[in-house]
Amino acid sequence: MGALQDEPLFSPALRQPRSLREAWELKSACAEQAVYVSGGTLLRTQWEAGTAAVPQVLIDLRNIAGMEDVTRDDDYLTIGSLVTLTACRRSGALASAGPAAAEAARQIAAPAVRNLATLGGNIASGYGDILPALLVHDAELAVYDGNLLRVQPVEAWLERRWSGAIPPAELVAGVRLPLDQGSGGSRLAVFRKVGRREAFTASLVTIAVTADWDAAARTLRRVRLAAGGGSGRPQRLAAAEALLEGAELSRSLLGAVYEAVEHGFASYDDPFAGEQYKKKTAGNLIVSELWQTLELKARS
Repeated sequence: MGALQDEPLFSPALRQPRSLREAWELKSACAEQAVYVSGGTLLRTQWEAGTAAVPQVLIDLRNIAGMEDVTRDDDYLTIGSLVTLTACRRSGALASAGPAAAEAARQIAAPAVRNLATLGGNIASGYGDILPALLVHDAELAVYDGNLLRVQPVEAWLERRWSGAIPPAELVAGVRLPLDQGSGGSRLAVFRKVGRREAFTASLVTIAVTADWDAAARTLRRVRLAAGGGSGRPQRLAAAEALLEGAELSRSLLGAVYEAVEHGFASYDDPFAGEQYKKKTAGNLIVSELWQTLELKARS
């Protein structure tokens, strides 16, 4: 009988740093031979699919103090990167500060996966389903670069991530969401996902929306729209946002918004759906949610 594989099985070496600095030093020393890990759910999927090699060293982040904390001050809700998606789903603080993000956590994977998968792991992939929701909530990331813990908008971090400008040893330590002071109106927050089946499936398209709704004037303020899905880049939809900002909601306006989303959402073809399908789906989801939700608010 011939060999079943070209290389022998092996177990990666495990390192368990107790500080961000120690983790950064380990990664810097091992370079591409090591990966950061906590829940490891995405990594295992990639290894099993053969899309990523099993590394020689696993840098387990779970012993670093503070990365499993959820804290709140007068201005921000801060969530450590090691907080699980299940904990995000159940967090009343997140449901209040970032309801679209809480809904995204509810829709990611199956319960057994959410019990292990972490917020930081979903973000660090660069395409996790929670990222569009974080974009519309104006969230920021606390990023450790070996010297300082710096805070930057999620949108800026994604630009660096997708341009290849992030050093390999850089660590996402946590997320902070501004506590919404409100505008005296009603706040809209939506997250929707389309996958290949109804539940427990990878996404094809995700959308997120936040806005302040003035029912009397039928106008939106502080409009944030974002889309992503699959392994594509999560992105804000600036042209569609500009059309909605301060404008009176109408069928004709929503038609223009659909076109702006379709033209502005940069996606990709995959074996399950083409780029044009994803563009149309994102436009339909956003316009449908705006119309349905705002009509309900107008009648309430």
